[in-house]
Amino acid sequence: MSARASVSAGLLLFRRTRGMLEIFLAHPGGPFWANRDVGAWTIPKGAVNEGEDLIDGACREFREETGIVASPPFIALGSIRQKAGKVVHAWAWEADADPDRIESNLTRSEWPRGSGRWLTYPEVDRCAWYAAAAAREKINPAQAAFIDRLESELAR
Repeated sequence: MSARASVSAGLLLFRRTRGMLEIFLAHPGGPFWANRDVGAWTIPKGAVNEGEDLIDGACREFREETGIVASPPFIALGSIRQKAGKVVHAWAWEADADPDRIESNLTRSEWPRGSGRWLTYPEVDRCAWYAAAAAREKINPAQAAFIDRLESELAR
């Protein structure tokens, strides 16, 4: 099954601890992201296969990148367009998870590009919980809208 390269779907895991909203973010693995922090973190997400429902792709990607199986109910957060043009669809779900126990799938890429040297590494090298304000600083800037939308939904 081929992937739709310009369409991603993912899940924003959240919890409420002592009345405070916390967001579970993933840090991409590999040499390109190794020394990047602010703006580098993301919701666990990835490409959606042709014919795959967006929510099914989001759940599959979350499981592949964290080893965690998501369960409904899900809160639709809509979509955003990232700087490079990729459209990301997201849903939120409430649960707890231990970021020290994630198990990410492996990916392979040429590094440096054009070198002929191929590296294999975890797609996600670590996850962490952040208060909503801190998560907005850490996350890819376009994805911060998902946190805003979640807060609006929870305030209803």
